[in-house]
Order: sequence, then C-alpha cells, then structure tokens
Amino acid sequence: MDPLSQAALGAALPQSVSKPERIVHATWIGALAGMAPDLDVLIRSSTDPILFLEYHRQFTHSLIFIPVGALLCSVVFWGLARRVLSFREVFVIALLGYGTHALLDACTTYGTLLLWPFSDARIAWNTVSVIDPLFTLPLLLFVVLAILKRQPKLARVGLCWALIYLGFGWVQSERAETAGHALAASRGHSPVTLQAKPGFANLFLWKIVYEFDGKFYVDAIRTGINIKVFPGNSIVKLDTKQHLPWLDQSSQQAKDLARFDWFSNRYLAIDRDNPLLIVDVRYSMLPNEIKGLWGIELDPDAPADAHVNYVVQRNPSAERLDQLLTMLFD
Repeated sequence: MDPLSQAALGAALPQSVSKPERIVHATWIGALAGMAPDLDVLIRSSTDPILFLEYHRQFTHSLIFIPVGALLCSVVFWGLARRVLSFREVFVIALLGYGTHALLDACTTYGTLLLWPFSDARIAWNTVSVIDPLFTLPLLLFVVLAILKRQPKLARVGLCWALIYLGFGWVQSERAETAGHALAASRGHSPVTLQAKPGFANLFLWKIVYEFDGKFYVDAIRTGINIKVFPGNSIVKLDTKQHLPWLDQSSQQAKDLARFDWFSNRYLAIDRDNPLLIVDVRYSMLPNEIKGLWGIELDPDAPADAHVNYVVQRNPSAERLDQLLTMLFD
C-alpha cells in the first residue's frame, strides 16, 4: 500500500505492546521499519526499464527476509535510541513494524512474493485498494492518539479497525467474484480465470476480469446493498506467435516480454490504439474499461540486444473522475 498506510500499521503493532513511557520510540521505529521494505524501488537500471518490476515486492517483502530486514533497520535505528532502548528492544520493535509490511501489501492487487525464494508466485488477496483513506485515516488517528495519551490500548483499537476493514474487504471480494461468475454464466461463459479487484480508494466498486475462449472480458460491479453491473468490453488475449510473428524469440525484447508476462500474471493484450504496445488489462482508470495503466512498447526495428520501452498511461481527467463517481454513487 501507500507509505502512509505502511507507516501507520508498522507503528500501531509495536505501540500496542509497548510500555506507555516508551510508546514514542515504538512509534517512530515501527513506522520507519514498516516503510523500509519499499526501499526496493531504488533497484533500477538506466538501460533496463522494467528491472524495477522484478524487484519491487520481491526479496524485501518475503516472509523469510523479515528478520533480516528488521536487523538491518535495528543497526540504523539503535544509534538514535540507544540511550533509552537496548539493541534487543529496538530489534523487537523493528521486527513487528517490518513484519506488517508484506502482509498488508499482499492484501492489495499488485502481487507480493511472500514465499521468495521458494516460489515466484505473486500473492494478491485483492481485499483492499493500494490507496484507501477509509483504511488509513482511522488507523492513523489511533496511532496519533496513542502517542498523545501514552495509551497502547488506543493502538489496539486502531489494529482492530484495520483487521475489521480488511475482513470487510474479503467479504466484498467474495461478493464481487460471485457476481462476476454469475455475469459470465449469463453470457454462456465458463471462465478459465476470474479476478475481482477493488476500485480506487473504496471497497464497493470492483473491476472484474475473466478469461474465456481466448479473450479477456472486463466489467465493473458495485457491491452495495444490491449488486449492480456496469458492462465493459472484451479484448483478445495476447498470442505472441499470432500477434507478433516478427518477434525474434532469442531477442532481448522477447525476454522482456516474458518478464512482463510473469509480472502481469499473463493478463496481457495489445493496446487498441497502438499495435506495438502490450498492456496489463488488470489495471485501468475506470474499472469497466480496457486501457492498461502501464505496458511495454516493442520496436520491430530494434537491435537484438535492445530492451523494450516501459509506458505509463494515466489520464485522470475531470470527465473520467465524474464517470467513476457516477458508478460509485449512482
């Protein structure tokens, strides 16, 4: 999730078991440790545009790395806290804060390598948006109150809120998936795969993506008191041999395409406006549209050792925001 959410949860857990007189140290150490795994975004390359896709939410987010990450944080933080806390105490706080990060990320839709290096599966439970003020702000409020009043029990209330909200997200996810399967069945489709992903900053508007007969179908479903469907469209699934017959399979571009295919969990298609742009159909500005937020652009004339270009497509116009709000609050 976003850094503020990670910091708030990273602080709340050690706060909840802290002594009142040490809650301030539990807060800042836990918050910084809770954000630390995202330092993997610094792993980039000026020549390889998609290297960061491989390493973000990779080893720094794995369960087995949590003690290592906490130890590294402790080495840095102990110099600031050594007059108050022992190294062991700093490590325990950092361990609690660091440990919250990957599990919270796995609740989102992006995919987290929790089981690295034993598995390269990108785990995504799809129970909360990567940014959700209704999750973050109440949690942050209780973290701040816990500091001001020196009361760890307030942090526990914040943790209860976080768990309740994520639990509600799981219920909404199940409702959205059930509605998605019913929608597919009404069309006479038996999906090979079907995913429900929460819309931006809410747990009521969901993007449904399913695969059937070589195509991806994309729709939006609102899971309020009643279920409402906002029909979308379909697009042909990428078939490299059919759609990119010119691509040399031994070239760097082909290797990059394979890496992007893994990252996108094989939800790839050719952009309708650019036949050389391969997009991840799971993400879009509007939940019922097929317009990938990001993709890779190939070049038929590129040399064999040339990398693809990484392309971001975001158009947060007032009109599109109005469409989103209409679907959410209609």
